[in-house]
Amino acid sequence: MGEILQRLVVQSTLELDREWVESEAVTPSASPSPQTQTFAQTPTQFVGGGTKLSLNGRIVPLAWKQWQVGGVIRTGISDVGVQQLFGLELLSTRNWTRQPIQWFSNPLSTPLVLVAHHRDAYRYLDITEFAQQVGWQFQAQGDTLALTSIPARLDSIRQETQLWGFRIVLDLDRPTPWQVSRSPGEGAIILNAIANPTLVEQFTPPPVVEDEEDEEVEGDEEVEGDEEDNQVLDNQPTIQVETNQTQTTIGISIPEGLQLHVFSLPNPNRLVIELRPNAMVEKDILWAPGIWWRQRTVTLGDHQFPLVWLEVDPKNPQVKLSPMWSHPTTQVGTAPLIKTAQLWKAAAAINGGFFNRNNQLPLGAIRRDGYWYSGPILNRGAIAWTDQHQFKFGRFSLQETLITANGERFPSLFLNSGYVQAGISRYTPAWGVTYTPLTDNEVIWVVQNNQITAQLPGGVAGEESFVIPVNGYLLTHRGHDPNAIAKSLTLGTTVQIEQKTLPVEFNDYPHILGAGPLLLQNRQIVLDAKAENFSNAFAQQSAIRSAIGITANGTLIIAAMHNRVGGRGPNLTETAQLMQQLGAVDALNLDGGSSTGLYLGGHLLDRSPHTAARVHNGLGLFRPYK
Repeated sequence: MGEILQRLVVQSTLELDREWVESEAVTPSASPSPQTQTFAQTPTQFVGGGTKLSLNGRIVPLAWKQWQVGGVIRTGISDVGVQQLFGLELLSTRNWTRQPIQWFSNPLSTPLVLVAHHRDAYRYLDITEFAQQVGWQFQAQGDTLALTSIPARLDSIRQETQLWGFRIVLDLDRPTPWQVSRSPGEGAIILNAIANPTLVEQFTPPPVVEDEEDEEVEGDEEVEGDEEDNQVLDNQPTIQVETNQTQTTIGISIPEGLQLHVFSLPNPNRLVIELRPNAMVEKDILWAPGIWWRQRTVTLGDHQFPLVWLEVDPKNPQVKLSPMWSHPTTQVGTAPLIKTAQLWKAAAAINGGFFNRNNQLPLGAIRRDGYWYSGPILNRGAIAWTDQHQFKFGRFSLQETLITANGERFPSLFLNSGYVQAGISRYTPAWGVTYTPLTDNEVIWVVQNNQITAQLPGGVAGEESFVIPVNGYLLTHRGHDPNAIAKSLTLGTTVQIEQKTLPVEFNDYPHILGAGPLLLQNRQIVLDAKAENFSNAFAQQSAIRSAIGITANGTLIIAAMHNRVGGRGPNLTETAQLMQQLGAVDALNLDGGSSTGLYLGGHLLDRSPHTAARVHNGLGLFRPYK
């Protein structure tokens, strides 16, 4: 199939080039090969699109478009979605209009090449001829693209033990779509295939029979011996098979220290499942003008870390960087990064700063277009930038002072923040329509047009909400003895807010996102978690990390770092060193652990969405779409 399909796809792309219209030149950070075209091609007439795919009746999230060229309806599917939901491996490319793939084809042969184009924050791959060749049929049904295919037959499952781990081989009678789902300690491969009933029986575990006598003899030597045997068996992967009329699910337990890697091979058609210490597949893909998607294993001393990152040219006119949060009209709430990025129509994104998981409120700086949506706390690290591509990394604080008409001055400690401390805090319409007290017995002043119009008791925390005036803000006092302040903030009193950043130059940057700790400045590691008021436990832990940095030539590096091979994720010092290896001269640690997520074109690149926590805010990359 490979040679015929390859000739067919290459021929179709040449025909499409003559019919499509050149729209914009590519300016990649590396020169394209002489054989590639350096122009994006735009379909002449779109006829439909959506965000869901029905794969033989199973609904999955996937962006798709259909357009008409020369009387022919063509179908494009988001590229990362094609990889994650069909099993097509996206190979490295220096031309974003051409995407080589591997799918049940010889990895040593010339890869198939699909035409790619951008629209609506996605990069679509034209799979029209590919689908025809492998027997897929498409039908648009509103927002859903229905795909039907002939299920493959799963003939056998072979399991092998290797020095590096385990290999499981699925023998198929034909190529078929497949997806991988991962969660801690287990994985599932879903195939459009029907398994032989004997396979289902062979890989169905026997029912667990409780032995009441063994349960009563707790601590018995024989029982202890059984437990030891089970521990040995637990280090071996177990396989379960479930099948229906159109699909088969292969459930696999993943021994500790191993990772799941799945790929396909032809002649005969096989799906290979490997459990190995490092499952990272290297990629260098020019995803869009000014945006590279890279992933590889980076060595640091005696350790190896799988890294996935984006290299972004902020000077490219087709790239814009902006903070975003889960609900655009309020700072209250969290959401999966995928949902937030799609809501804001970001092409790419990474999780941002810290937040309180209980009340879902921000704990750090968020400034967009010169407007504070949440103020900084504790002099923590931040990244700041202008629309003219100037960037600054550093620690900073925001000082607000409330000044009465009589010249009395009172510090306002926090702006639109979930951080709680005794004293005055301020909440503007950027916080949302209302403010709900975070502590008991707060005293609240309503300020409209720079004049105090009401003083209200806050009552019990979380019980009552107070409307934030659109022409002003709320002041709230937490802690003991608000009487001294209350005497100065009587009804009708005129007040003003004096505001400045320290250092003062941060005020010149309209966009700021805070997190911390600061990792690098001027090529030097400047890590000081204590100075940014992080706990000792946080400063010392090894965990999955997110980070952002900038190189000497102005390229942004937006990275996700996961567990080292055979161990836990990097500590903060290792995170700084890894960012140095990627070329960063300035760098900032972002929220990490389960919050870490790197999004591109509709999907997370670095992890399964099932393992990613909801987050409050993030950093979005936006492109001007037609």
